Amino acid sequence: MTVAWQHQLRLHLPEGMAGAGFEAPALRPLAAVLAAHGAVPVSQLAAFEAYLAEATDPADPLARWTRAALADPAKRRRHAAAFALRIGGREVYAEAEADALEAALLPLLEGLPVRLTRHDTNPASNLPIPPEHRGR
Repeated sequence: MTVAWQHQLRLHLPEGMAGAGFEAPALRPLAAVLAAHGAVPVSQLAAFEAYLAEATDPADPLARWTRAALADPAKRRRHAAAFALRIGGREVYAEAEADALEAALLPLLEGLPVRLTRHDTNPASNLPIPPEHRGR
């Protein structure tokens, strides 16, 4: 049986553009495509902060790793400029939805200092929690 992994697209903006978000004139065409696909950009920083606000176990390895990442000013800036694209309020979605959104965005990215990345839910594709943040 083949596993159908879920996907997530992320847009990485230069730090100078991240503050204005998708209302910046250069990014308005991207915002229109996102809206047409029912996608909303959520900064990784905001998502991490929301996760920590809801985390019930402070000893949870993922919460510890997230807390450590947000304590680093450089990582905070990097995560503030990375936007996960949620479709229909979902953090991850079917490959076909990711493909359609990616195909619509790619032509608009030419000439922009914006990078698009794709992630999936396959554990082999994702970073493991570093040993120093795992439970003892």
